[in-house]
Amino acid sequence: MGDSVFLKEMGQRIMVRRKSLRMTQEELADHLGVSTQMISNLELGKKAIRPENLAKVCDALGLSADFILRGSNTATAVDVLAEKLTRLNAEELRIISEMIDYMNAKE
Repeated sequence: MGDSVFLKEMGQRIMVRRKSLRMTQEELADHLGVSTQMISNLELGKKAIRPENLAKVCDALGLSADFILRGSNTATAVDVLAEKLTRLNAEELRIISEMIDYMNAKE
């Protein structure tokens, strides 16, 4: 894959996620402390991203660097489960914990 295709695909992933969060280019630029033009160039694949800005984009969009760069996640099943668990309330967590205890006792 050529550099231009790589940059365009990376920019597309950033743009899709930004839009899914209903975030404007201006809002993302403000969050990163960069210009709106930089975000536009990044999303269009016209410019590469600096490592320090990649880390900021990951934080702002809730994406892994692996996903932004390659379009895949290397997150383990435990990482995915942990993320899901953070969205549960105390009672739901108690139920899940009991289910895990039950399944582990079967062994």
